[in-house]
Amino acid sequence: MTGYERIVVGETFDCGIHIFTAEEIKRFASAYDPQRFHTDDAAAAETHFGALCASGWHTAAAMMRQFVGRFYAEIEAARARGEPAPNLGPSLGFDDLKWLKPVYAGDEITFSGRIAAKRASGSRPGWGIVSVESTGVNQSGETVFSCVGHILVAKTEGR
Repeated sequence: MTGYERIVVGETFDCGIHIFTAEEIKRFASAYDPQRFHTDDAAAAETHFGALCASGWHTAAAMMRQFVGRFYAEIEAARARGEPAPNLGPSLGFDDLKWLKPVYAGDEITFSGRIAAKRASGSRPGWGIVSVESTGVNQSGETVFSCVGHILVAKTEGR
């Protein structure tokens, strides 16, 4: 059985927690999304957010970091057990990317995923497309982020 064949539709998994600090929020926003509610505490307090909050792109980047770490840890664990590991290709993009609630300084976001679908690629022989529903939930149990990502996965043995 190949690494691709071992991927099970409906399987859920945790990817870890990211804690958003005020310093990190400001640093990311200053570089990539310099809006006042992401960069300035006093200015943010006067917006509809009421306080400094993370850029949605920052939240998406934190999700990606957690997922990549989880996927590579799984690949290494499979190899250590002598099992075939998925040979991951690039992402094909995202659908339904949503920032459902603000992420504030101090929030702890737990990221998780569910394998939503997998199918053979029609244009890339030997590859499959795996769709993953991703969510981020804050410490109060509120979903703050969601998206569906699509990843190319080789249908042959992993490297």
